[in-house]
Amino acid sequence: MKDGVRELAEQFKAFLQTREEDELTPLSSAQEGAGQTVPAAQTPTPENTPQDHLTIEFARAAHKETEEHFAGQTAQAPAPEHQADAAAQNTPQHFSAETASADLFGQSAPASAAARTEAARQPQTDPAQEAPVTPQEKQAALDKIAEEIKACRRCPLGATRIHAVPGEGNPAAELMFIGEGPGFDEDHSGRPFVGRAGQLLDKMIAAMGLKREQVFIGNIAKCHPMVNPENPEARGNDRAPNAGEIAVCRKYIERQIAAISPKYVVALGGVAAKALISDTKSLGALRGRFHLLHLDSVQLQTPVKILATYHPAALLRNPNWKKDAWADLQMVMAEMGLKRPHA
Repeated sequence: MKDGVRELAEQFKAFLQTREEDELTPLSSAQEGAGQTVPAAQTPTPENTPQDHLTIEFARAAHKETEEHFAGQTAQAPAPEHQADAAAQNTPQHFSAETASADLFGQSAPASAAARTEAARQPQTDPAQEAPVTPQEKQAALDKIAEEIKACRRCPLGATRIHAVPGEGNPAAELMFIGEGPGFDEDHSGRPFVGRAGQLLDKMIAAMGLKREQVFIGNIAKCHPMVNPENPEARGNDRAPNAGEIAVCRKYIERQIAAISPKYVVALGGVAAKALISDTKSLGALRGRFHLLHLDSVQLQTPVKILATYHPAALLRNPNWKKDAWADLQMVMAEMGLKRPHA
């Protein structure tokens, strides 16, 4: 009888050695102290779903790291025997789906390597706190963005332009003017608003009591949108940027706004107004009041108010709109505390 029991025990021991430990159902500490183990069910149950299996696999990885963590601590600082015994009793020997959830979501176990890698990829600070502060830092940020713009070929406009037009002005400006895109003169010079429309914009800025050097001037699109891209030397070849070109390029103007951190933005024309205000209403419906600016790709350091008005090119075509445009600019002047200089 004893031989039969011994043979049965040996067979059971051999069976256990051929099984993975994680295929056994974890037992209570009292059962572990008695040295008893029970094989897991061989047939899947409704609770043992593929999702549960993935959770357990992830838990095993975390548990392995926990064991390595404890092993490393033990190797570095051997504890007295009575402390070692207490640590051994508190060290988890099995990992079930329930304890996995408690450890992983309760943060009581070290995070897995995958979790640590993902956490390292996430920004540790608020982007607004990393925004440049001094004029020198702002200029350096603008220079970096300008270099990216000059090297950009993310949309077809980059292949047909003569020069990219990043924008220019005071890196610490409180006021920015933003149009839709460069035209013929801007494409040939690499500077924003230097043609007839730019000359009118200079007069508008001067009427507000400011100089061009005190503000920042740019466009939504940084390359010249042309009706016929094969003929960049032709005048009258300008068009507004389309939705796809704006979607690709808008991150540059958004980063410039965030770097400068102005108090006010004037959107020149319906294309720029709709893109920055994110509203499909007409320019007539958008102008005449301030909107709060919200950007897609960056976080603003401080709130920025945006006001829409007519593009200088439109004012050249229809001088009757100048009165309304001047009323819009006077709203900005009142907000900024500016007075029109005496003639």
